[in-house]
Amino acid sequence: MFKFSFNFSKTGYMRYISHLDLMRLFTRALRRAGLAVKMTQGFSPHPKFSIDRALKLGLESQNERATVSLRESLDTRDFQERLQKQMPEGITIKQVYEEVKSKPRD
Repeated sequence: MFKFSFNFSKTGYMRYISHLDLMRLFTRALRRAGLAVKMTQGFSPHPKFSIDRALKLGLESQNERATVSLRESLDTRDFQERLQKQMPEGITIKQVYEEVKSKPRD
């Protein structure tokens, strides 16, 4: 499993989108971008994707953070370009970095 975190901004008309709609927007964009998103296990699987905090409706933000787990490795620049192409005006992917797993102690 490969975990990517990214910072994004939510401005303009996108400030009127709710947190749940923003979650749906990102999961659809990840699917359209052709990224191999890891799914949860169980009766109702959903993508392993989270946004760190929920903004109130009507607020803009320049530095929000989200995390997604992928099944395959990918270059951070490629991840950013593919995802940004699927985003509407007002959502900008600013920075992407891959989370590094710590090795278990002996």
